[in-house]
Amino acid sequence: MAEEPDGARRDEGELALAWDALVATARRTVTDGLVVGTSGNVSVRVGDTVLVTPSGVPYDELTPDDLVAVGLDGERRAGTLKPTSELPMHLAVYRATPARAVVHTHAVHATAVSTLVPELPLIHYMAAALGGPVRVAPYATYGTERLAGNVLGALEGRTGCLLQNHGTLTYGDSLAAAYDRTAQLEWLCRVWLTASSHPRLAPALLTRDQVREVEEKLRGYGQRG
Repeated sequence: MAEEPDGARRDEGELALAWDALVATARRTVTDGLVVGTSGNVSVRVGDTVLVTPSGVPYDELTPDDLVAVGLDGERRAGTLKPTSELPMHLAVYRATPARAVVHTHAVHATAVSTLVPELPLIHYMAAALGGPVRVAPYATYGTERLAGNVLGALEGRTGCLLQNHGTLTYGDSLAAAYDRTAQLEWLCRVWLTASSHPRLAPALLTRDQVREVEEKLRGYGQRG
């Protein structure tokens, strides 16, 4: 029996590690209350292969053998489970942006905000972490190319958006970055809803120039050599 080439083994090992990280991130969305049951989905890009959570499988039941992989064209490359119904949306983001990971949730506060405004008001400077004012993608049936197109429009110049009467989508250069943006977006929505609930007072909002100033500061944020 011929031995498997070293390159193939390395590729399989890389996909296995990426799958483990994807499953851990998906489980975190449940633990942190960003999704209920099997709602929401997570994906990560490895080269020109996209790993994605399967449709209708609880995240705590996923194993290494459940890996689901497709190409950027949606053709299956590995696994037997059916990919998430939101695959068109994930693939559209990968084809149009530098995303290496995508997180989609049905977070409560973000979903509520998506039903109220066309754009999340600038309630806090951390909107800068998402590229500026967060837009709401117009409603379309889940899993459709129309929804994918609406999301791309809302993402222009941004790394996250709300989906009207649906939820959130964020992307990043890693699963950790995409997840952090999801958590920040849900927090921003919660802050705005809380401030807006006062019966007599309206929340003070930031200007776009103030948020742009923070965007510049964030480029140098953190521990850098």
